[in-house]
Amino acid sequence: MFFLTILLFSYLQMSHQIQKTTANGKEMLSNPRLMSVQRTLNVVMNQNVSLSCHSDSGSPPVTYTLFKHNQKVSTLNRPDLTPALFNLTINSASDVGEYKCKAENKASSDGKYSNSLNFTLIEPISKPVLSSPTSQAKKGQNVTLSCLSENGSLPITYVFFKGKQNISPPVKMHKREAAVIFLYISSSSDFGTYKCRAGNSFRNNTKYSNSFNFTVAEERSHSQPLIISLGLILLLLIIGFALAIPFFIIPSYKAKKLKSTRSSTGLTSPVNAEDAESYVIYTEIEPVTSEEYVNFPIIRREDEKAEKAACATVYSTVFIGD
Repeated sequence: MFFLTILLFSYLQMSHQIQKTTANGKEMLSNPRLMSVQRTLNVVMNQNVSLSCHSDSGSPPVTYTLFKHNQKVSTLNRPDLTPALFNLTINSASDVGEYKCKAENKASSDGKYSNSLNFTLIEPISKPVLSSPTSQAKKGQNVTLSCLSENGSLPITYVFFKGKQNISPPVKMHKREAAVIFLYISSSSDFGTYKCRAGNSFRNNTKYSNSFNFTVAEERSHSQPLIISLGLILLLLIIGFALAIPFFIIPSYKAKKLKSTRSSTGLTSPVNAEDAESYVIYTEIEPVTSEEYVNFPIIRREDEKAEKAACATVYSTVFIGD
């Protein structure tokens, strides 16, 4: 049994050697390896990159061909088994597709294909913005800070700082959303300067935000609402007094003045003094020869109450001199 196993192993080795060698003694190529010289597949726009295609074994010379999405990009010939280097420039998003290379020699006319590579286009992040819903705070208050970079390839990692000391673990955001932390203002030292830092998978591309400071909120006095209420009441009283002047005070003053004038002339009237302004008074005096009294009618008329106005005769003492 052991002898049969040795024979089978020897047969497989010989078969493999026969497949690698053709009739004219040329060794077939091994499958090439395609790799990035920069050791990373993350690229940015207008970046120059190099791809290496290499077969470890086979008879030279070797022809290497690079493909992108199964379309031929470039061909290089090597007289030996040194790698072929393909230089590319990432000018657009279409340049980050799938790449493969093919190796050929005289012993393998069909060629051998390599593994595939896919670039990832990385957009550098923009300067993040640090903000808060409130810029004023007081001791014992909970506040929030938000950090957001509007541009840059996801995911983006944010870190918050107070001064030069970080105050949060890294927060990785896989969506275009702000990273938020919650703070508790416990002492005056918490009113310091805050910043945040943003970075993505592109190397050496971290950026810091603007500075943000909380200011101490002023304590409102308990008497302030009372002062405001008293001021409003006083204002309403002034407005009410101003409105009462033309409707009540002035007519009352004029009525009293008219009543005083009538009393000085000796005329009396049963009509209220307040209504006296609405009447026109006509007087006729008829002289008599031998008596001491004279009667004369006083006729009052009101424009709006002409039908209701009554004529009255008032007797007054008249002294007639010679």
